[in-house]
Amino acid sequence: MARRLVLVTGASSGIGAAFARTFARRGWDLALVARREDRLKDLAEEVKAQFGVESLIIADDLSDPEAPGRIVKAVADAGRQIDGLVNNAGAGEPGFFTNSDWADQARFIELMATSYLKLMHLVAPGMSERGFGRIINISSVSALLPTAKAHMVYSGTLYPGLKSLLIKASEGLVAELGDKGVHVTAVAPGYTWSEFHDVNGARGTVSRLPSYWMLTAEEVAETGYDAVERNVPLRVPGAWYKFLVGLMRVLPDPIGRALIARQDGRMGDQKAQPASSEV
Repeated sequence: MARRLVLVTGASSGIGAAFARTFARRGWDLALVARREDRLKDLAEEVKAQFGVESLIIADDLSDPEAPGRIVKAVADAGRQIDGLVNNAGAGEPGFFTNSDWADQARFIELMATSYLKLMHLVAPGMSERGFGRIINISSVSALLPTAKAHMVYSGTLYPGLKSLLIKASEGLVAELGDKGVHVTAVAPGYTWSEFHDVNGARGTVSRLPSYWMLTAEEVAETGYDAVERNVPLRVPGAWYKFLVGLMRVLPDPIGRALIARQDGRMGDQKAQPASSEV
């Protein structure tokens, strides 16, 4: 019998690459999606050598509305079916909503939310018919905490809201598909060591955070894999972030917002300081 295959978007680095390795370690074949084809080829060679699994390389840009259809067709044209999906592709849209062009916001929404929903809509019916499927949506702990202005500067005003949508969509699909063998999980990591912070300009600030604020991509991936196997609708990686989310659930909203605003001020002060050479 052919090995199961998981489609991983944003697989060229960071959390996406870590999820690819995590599934490969469990014997899954991969369909790797990102814009940087050379990175995908390197990862495919790595997991082939380490775990003996096969990979499909699909270079595409999920900010293009037609990309999800092309990607699913490419897998079908290769004679494979999609048994798992890791929706991870993403980027920040630094700056404030009202100071940006709508075209930039539209691309951001397409990449960060609509592409996730399109891919789920394309693959979930087949999973349901076969009685097996695994879907992981990468959300963010920012969706579970009061909105922080410093975070908006680096990732965009809409970032927490779009990540919130992924949590509720995942919970809805668990209710819809849970008895059909299709497991769905939203993973909500906090700050994670990856290229994301280099691209959005936050590296200097993030590098000054206490070590307990920082997650590794491997930690996020292992947490997500365990959660989807258990069919847990939402999982927050890391003890610190679990504590923060739990605290905000019991504090009155005004106090929670005040605490986040105080942290905002600290991060603003750090941003004003010369960047450290540490990464």
